[in-house]
Amino acid sequence: MVLAPLFGDRFWGYYPPKWWSRFTCWLALCFVKTRGRENLDPHKSYIFVANHQGAFDIFVVYGFLNQNIKWMQKQSLRKIPFVGFASEKAGHVFVDNTNAATRTASIRKAKEQIVNGVSMVIFPEGARTHDGRMGHFKRGAYHIAVDMKLPVVPLTINGPFDVLKRNTLRLRPSKMELIIHEPIDTEGLKESDIPGLIDRTRTIIHEALWDKYK
Repeated sequence: MVLAPLFGDRFWGYYPPKWWSRFTCWLALCFVKTRGRENLDPHKSYIFVANHQGAFDIFVVYGFLNQNIKWMQKQSLRKIPFVGFASEKAGHVFVDNTNAATRTASIRKAKEQIVNGVSMVIFPEGARTHDGRMGHFKRGAYHIAVDMKLPVVPLTINGPFDVLKRNTLRLRPSKMELIIHEPIDTEGLKESDIPGLIDRTRTIIHEALWDKYK
């Protein structure tokens, strides 16, 4: 396959996602402001949960979070040319929601990736917003965090909705912002505590949204 040597491990070593993500934001004439990096230990594993405004969420997180991360992505993304191949080479996890067994297998694979300081980024809404406002948060990310006793870090993303809205290819240069909130310890939490953890993280993310997204 011609793409394999071009976009294999050597490619990702020479051109790490941080730099091509920043370049993409620059190329789109978008300025990104980041707050809260001091809340993180670069050598520690976390479960990051973020609101999902648009396609540029990926570039904002990859480019400006400064952590070694893997993504949990929808199974449908595997079929997209380049995106699916590149995601597999980078070790990201595709979520198959066909049934309980495939969901469990997806979560097990995600856990295998979170080692040696690697963290996982998950959009609990599961899909990009239609109007800029947050939707319902699903439980998957929180099950992983509680099972593995990993801190949950809420991320608030502002701006990508205006840059590239869902179901459009019209790019609008705009300001974007990534807010990294303080980690929430999951030591001692049980499955019954997950609804409260979801509500807590969703509230933290929502309160830091720009007013027009609330």
